[in-house]
Amino acid sequence: MRSSSYSALPARALRALVVLALTAGVTAAVPAARADTAAAPPPAPAAPAVAGKPYMGWTSWTMQSSKYPGLNPKGDYSYLSEANVLKQTDAMAAKLKKYGYEYVNIDAGWWMDWSWQPHFDEYGRQQADPVRFPSGMKAVADRIHAKGLKAGIYLPVGLEKGAYGDGKNPIWNAEGCTTGDIVYDDLRTTNGWDSAYKIDFSDPCAQKYIDSQARMFADWGYDFLKLDGVGPGSFKSGDNYDNVPDVAAWHKAIGSTGRPIHLELSWSLDYGHVEDWKKYSNGWRIDTDVECYCNTLVSWENSVDDRWDDAPAWTDHAGPGGWNDLDSLNVGNGEMDGLTKAERQSYATLWAIAKSPLFTGDDLTRLDSYGLKLLTDREVIAINQSDAPPAEPVTTSDAQQVWAAKNPDGTYTVALFNLADAPAAVTADWATLGFKGRATVRDVWNKENLGTRTDKITQALPAHGSRLFTVTPRGTRLAWTAHEAEAGTLAGNAVVAGCSACSDGHKVGNLYTGGKVTVEDVVVPETGVYQVEVAYVSGDPRSVLVSANEGGGTSHRFASTGDWGTVNSVYVPVKLKAGSNTITFDSGTGYAPDIDRIDVPTSL
Repeated sequence: MRSSSYSALPARALRALVVLALTAGVTAAVPAARADTAAAPPPAPAAPAVAGKPYMGWTSWTMQSSKYPGLNPKGDYSYLSEANVLKQTDAMAAKLKKYGYEYVNIDAGWWMDWSWQPHFDEYGRQQADPVRFPSGMKAVADRIHAKGLKAGIYLPVGLEKGAYGDGKNPIWNAEGCTTGDIVYDDLRTTNGWDSAYKIDFSDPCAQKYIDSQARMFADWGYDFLKLDGVGPGSFKSGDNYDNVPDVAAWHKAIGSTGRPIHLELSWSLDYGHVEDWKKYSNGWRIDTDVECYCNTLVSWENSVDDRWDDAPAWTDHAGPGGWNDLDSLNVGNGEMDGLTKAERQSYATLWAIAKSPLFTGDDLTRLDSYGLKLLTDREVIAINQSDAPPAEPVTTSDAQQVWAAKNPDGTYTVALFNLADAPAAVTADWATLGFKGRATVRDVWNKENLGTRTDKITQALPAHGSRLFTVTPRGTRLAWTAHEAEAGTLAGNAVVAGCSACSDGHKVGNLYTGGKVTVEDVVVPETGVYQVEVAYVSGDPRSVLVSANEGGGTSHRFASTGDWGTVNSVYVPVKLKAGSNTITFDSGTGYAPDIDRIDVPTSL
């Protein structure tokens, strides 16, 4: 897992020491570099009132966006209506509320007519289309609340062009302020679709406009706002698309209402501004839309499977008050979802272990039995809602992957994924969790205690299949020997570079087109396959050939760490001989990640 500074030491150090508490009497030495991790962590702060845990609910967007027959009979996005929202509200209250689902989120179009023409009030604020929502938005929120649920609403970021008018529309409760005052004179556009004018927050009237919108939503009784098209991100960059000031203004405006409104940001946000998203919001989309905009709700390739590549970089940034949003979980409608059963389970598994909000876009009135099982499994939901950190890969981003997280009670949540298009076996080696020997294993989805497994568990999985386990260590912790990459032998373009987040403050970079680094004097007591932990830095996904003792290399793909200043780590199986070995990281004909260090178990 990720190590943000040298003092954090090899990422699995904490795991090894926690396992010690579970294996009384074990006295194997711990490298000195790991010793300072033994101090007890400070007590956790109280969970915030909003987003203390990943939220659970339903969104209208998935069915609005689909071409599935019958969903949008009046044209694109026409599914969205008061009648349909209330029908889903009733279904959620009856089927999902008791499992923790509570938000009913109305997405884009509530202020649009069937031809997508907008409605605004005299203050430039969106108003409900009287045909889609004849009772008005407050009445709909009241109906949702009457079922014991929470109501969510949607806006694009910026001042919508239709709200500008001639620039003379007054701002509510802001004497002397007009829509012309709050945007730039050149009417530069912003958001993911350039559908709005960029707001100029150097004018105090701009905050007043955001305040007026937040006050309106609070008065209507909404508990959730999705702010969409936010940049940097949403496939736009540059000053026009820097909406951090908008998000900060919404944070301030919501706070001034006195109503606890969850602020969710969308879509595919820029990792470089993660600290801003964390500071000003309660959740942030880390990827493009999961919907396929086709004749089903989603498809595996477009774009459910992208999340396995894109989620790891964000993992350390999620926690109480703000969560990484993988988008809607559409596993409940069978054929309409467009997925196999194996894909549906893998989809639900990743969302649960990554601590993504669990909100579905399925038709809750026609959940099939398998979909209902996936959405309402209390043990899986408990993993998502627990105090454990999000899981992340402990193996490389190859087609067969293992993800894990350590739970507060000393157990591990472990997921096996086969992302290949054909069946394959996947193995979780206990060494990647920091211990060796025995462990008891529970199959979470199948509600089956599998008994004791020694050193590992292997499962044959179908294409795009998965298994989810709770693993309880019963063995002994591993000791490790650290080797800095910069102490190795460099070849080709490889160079030693400074790296403040890396151990010893350095890494080996420029590993491209033949650049390589060989780590020497890797001593192990016996011949076998060792799980070698590799700490690395990579601003994008990259592959590297890993070999031992001048043998043939095996290519492994490493997920992005988010940027070139963040360190992550994964385990790579390497066959070593008894005695001294060399381990080489070779870029081959492509570009490899930068290598910080490796940690090698001192025993099998």
